[in-house]
Amino acid sequence: MSVQIGAISATLSSFLSQHDYSHIAVIVDEKTQKHCLPLIQSLLPKTFTKIVIKSGEEQKTLATCEKIWQAMTQANMDRHGLIINLGGGVIGDMGGFCASTYKRGIDFIQIPTTLLAQVDASVGGKLGIDFHGLKNHIGVFQLPKTVLIDPTFIQTLPDRQKRSGFAEIIKHCLIRDAAKWDTIASLDFDQVDLADLIAHSVEIKKAVVAEDPKEKGLRKILNFGHTLGHAVETYLLGLGKRAVLHGEAIAVGMITEAYLAYQRNLIEAEELEAIEAMLFATYGRIQIKAEEIPAIIQLTAQDKKNKGSEIRFSLLTGIGDCGYDIPVSKAEMKKALEYYIG
Repeated sequence: MSVQIGAISATLSSFLSQHDYSHIAVIVDEKTQKHCLPLIQSLLPKTFTKIVIKSGEEQKTLATCEKIWQAMTQANMDRHGLIINLGGGVIGDMGGFCASTYKRGIDFIQIPTTLLAQVDASVGGKLGIDFHGLKNHIGVFQLPKTVLIDPTFIQTLPDRQKRSGFAEIIKHCLIRDAAKWDTIASLDFDQVDLADLIAHSVEIKKAVVAEDPKEKGLRKILNFGHTLGHAVETYLLGLGKRAVLHGEAIAVGMITEAYLAYQRNLIEAEELEAIEAMLFATYGRIQIKAEEIPAIIQLTAQDKKNKGSEIRFSLLTGIGDCGYDIPVSKAEMKKALEYYIG
């Protein structure tokens, strides 16, 4: 899997000079059209097609895909064309999905512009869309031709978006690198070196994906924090005004799932305390009401790691290590969410 980190002017120019595409389309939202497209437009052929979609997780639907496919069709794109996904995780997931299914698949590249997409969503070839409120319910595995990461893009992000992406960096350290965890846990968010951490996270994810590209085993550790985290994210997204960012929900997931690991004697009390101290300091406490817990737990039934009626988790077996395919009961999940609420 090709991932290049550096100035986009150099990496994109080099990639395009090595390929001869019949047509290029760039997928952007209103934010990346304004802040990011101007940084690459001079590198593109004058005849490129710009496909603009609305930003936000709620746009990651089949209806938006139809608009993208229609724009590609109107541009007479053939199987020798290229899609450039210029944006965060929503554009990367959905744009890659549309490219992979258009005329049974055309080339695409990822240019992630959010910290979250740079350290997680753009790497690994997982593509998909939400379906009836269920996250990434429809999708495929397909690697992009390349991923071009320019850390300067994150300078355009508000602090809250940076913190959202930082949650995946924390996750990578917790499941794979105890020493790096010790480093970031000792710092406030505004003290961390994000450029260094982007490269660190990319290397961890590349190594895991290379060993298990289709998520049959080891790759499931990348879902630590995501079983309850995705359920919380999906539930709150359905409430509109109480919607939270992906990383904010994953922070909830990491605390609750670290508690599950502690309850099973997989991690020590001091490790749980260190994890929750850092996450609460960085993200605060998301409001979840006790009466909402059953609905959140019900959403875990759609998690893609499940087998039959078993809800399967990836749980820490110590800071820097993680197990997977661990069945967890609804009663245990309820206790973990009650622990989070406090």
